Amino acid sequence: MMMSTRSLMMNVDESRSGPEEQGGGGEIPVSRVLALLDASRHSLAALAAAVDLAVMRHAELVALYVEDQDLLGSAGFPFAREIGATSGRVRRLSRSDLEASMARQARRVTEALDAAVAGRELRHQLRVSRGRVISEALSHAGPGDLLVLGKAGLSGHWGVRLGSTSRALILEAPCTVIIWDERLSLARGPLRTLDDPGAGGEFPPVLEALTRLFDGREILPARDARQLEQQLAHVDSGALLLHRPQLARLVDQDADLLARLLIPVIVVP
Repeated sequence: MMMSTRSLMMNVDESRSGPEEQGGGGEIPVSRVLALLDASRHSLAALAAAVDLAVMRHAELVALYVEDQDLLGSAGFPFAREIGATSGRVRRLSRSDLEASMARQARRVTEALDAAVAGRELRHQLRVSRGRVISEALSHAGPGDLLVLGKAGLSGHWGVRLGSTSRALILEAPCTVIIWDERLSLARGPLRTLDDPGAGGEFPPVLEALTRLFDGREILPARDARQLEQQLAHVDSGALLLHRPQLARLVDQDADLLARLLIPVIVVP
């Protein structure tokens, strides 16, 4: 049974009004920027990007940390073991050790959020909950939100690949999702789309609000995952926009394609 979400911290700057309060020229703002954190280097890089995006868009930042219910449950099996990432040592998986580890991660996430927003005029909060990571994250996301994810979680220690949580969320989230790579900071460049007549030419309102981050648009003639990777092999600025059906097709062709691309990937429903 899921534990109800508890808000651990909120630091609100009420003196700064958003574009919707200032008129904003009719532009539809991003409602919130959500960042799913797990204290890994990938998610903390995504947090830094989320802070920048929230500041640019005058949106509220919501950092999410989910204590994995399934991981805690696995400690109840008598055969459950864990292997040290660096030592290779095998030991019994203990629920008390997992609880302590999650508490340490929550502290690191809190400290990282404090450091990321220091000196920034930004409405923000940290929400900590216990449950299944994907369902908990989806329960917080709404159509007007922008969800920022790191490419990999703690498993990224073994190399850059798209984590299973990120993969599920980009395929199921009701909002625009940005997949962030820790190796690069945001660099201006074109927003690239695929030459796909079936994808539709109009951008959703949330994405329209982000177009000022990029220098124009570029259409890529790629027809499959291999061609797309070749065309983006040396690209290190701008971003790639994919509609969800395009993403599903590319993932079927090459499950690790997104992990090998250096630029941010924006996925729209």
